[in-house]
Amino acid sequence: MPPASSEEPAPSCDPCLGGIVAVSNAVLAMSRHLEVREVLRRITASARTLLGAEYAALGVPDDHGGFAQFVVDGITDEQWRAIGPLPRQHGVLAAMLQKSGPTRLADVRRAPDFGGWPDAHPDMHAFLGMPILDGEEAGSADGAGHEVLGVIFLANKSAGGGFTDRDEELLRILAAHAAIALGNARLYERSRELTLAGERARIAHDLHDAVSQKLFSLRLTAQAAATLVGRDPARARAELGEVARLAAEAADELRAVVVELRPAALEEDGLVATLASQVQVLDRAHTASVAFGTEGVRALPAGQEAAVLRVAQEALHNALRHSGAEHVLVSLTGTAARGAVLRVTDDGRGFDPESVRRAGRHLGLVSMRDRAAAVGGRLTLDSAPGKGTAVELEVPGA
Repeated sequence: MPPASSEEPAPSCDPCLGGIVAVSNAVLAMSRHLEVREVLRRITASARTLLGAEYAALGVPDDHGGFAQFVVDGITDEQWRAIGPLPRQHGVLAAMLQKSGPTRLADVRRAPDFGGWPDAHPDMHAFLGMPILDGEEAGSADGAGHEVLGVIFLANKSAGGGFTDRDEELLRILAAHAAIALGNARLYERSRELTLAGERARIAHDLHDAVSQKLFSLRLTAQAAATLVGRDPARARAELGEVARLAAEAADELRAVVVELRPAALEEDGLVATLASQVQVLDRAHTASVAFGTEGVRALPAGQEAAVLRVAQEALHNALRHSGAEHVLVSLTGTAARGAVLRVTDDGRGFDPESVRRAGRHLGLVSMRDRAAAVGGRLTLDSAPGKGTAVELEVPGA
């Protein structure tokens, strides 16, 4: 009798390959985002797609018997509003939060812990729940001793029947990666909070050192002008002129602070959109016309995008605060080598770069050159008295 292998074809590995590809796609979808709410939404949608479930949800518990966040997929907004408030930690949900392993039920309605659901809630039967455990390694079956970051809930296989051992294993792997994605998102948001706190402290310092001092001087000058109106009108007019000058300087300081309050959301919006937004703000805040143009720009590495943005901000600050320009143009152009060239030009009074250097006034040039050098870029400055100023930064491709 010939060996079985000569008559029977080798078993196909397509289902295994399909599972690997599906898990890979799900992990990539989760990892592309850094906002916690969006990561939770991606985890939920990925789990539902991966296992072919009709409904999916992800609950993040709070410390008060409820859920800090609860994300659903497969339910319309109208259905979700009709269901009512977020669920409390009771019934099957509460039982899941106390476990470090999965819960698989043929019919959740027959579970001892089942406590019913609101009238508008869709009918569910087949159920699979998996905790997202802090620090769990991908594929681990033992989550004892780990904090439960949340729980993924799936209900009703779209193809009918119940959830399988393979479904459970795929969801376990997905949950392990979800823990990493969720942890990264929380670290990112914490980092942003700390950055914002630092920016608030810096802005408060700027307000105290610059704007408040100018306002104090303005008040004293206005009081002096008021006492001179009757006995020395000429000196009173001079003092009122000084009041106008101080008021204009204070307004400029406030505009600068307002612009700095706007976060540069490079991660969410990208360099082009962020630059365009900031130019629009400056155009509204200043009497000078500020315009932005772009062509052929591809996404750059994060460090390069941050450097381009900061150089643009510094160059714009100089043009609007010191040049007396009527027109300022910001352009960002892609290069053949997949890099980019930033140019900030103005028609202001210009200056002699060498005399500025000798006088010890750097106008942020040192900072701009340092930022350019840090990303392998090249910064050039072209200016002369009466000829305006052009700042150009070229960064290489990735």
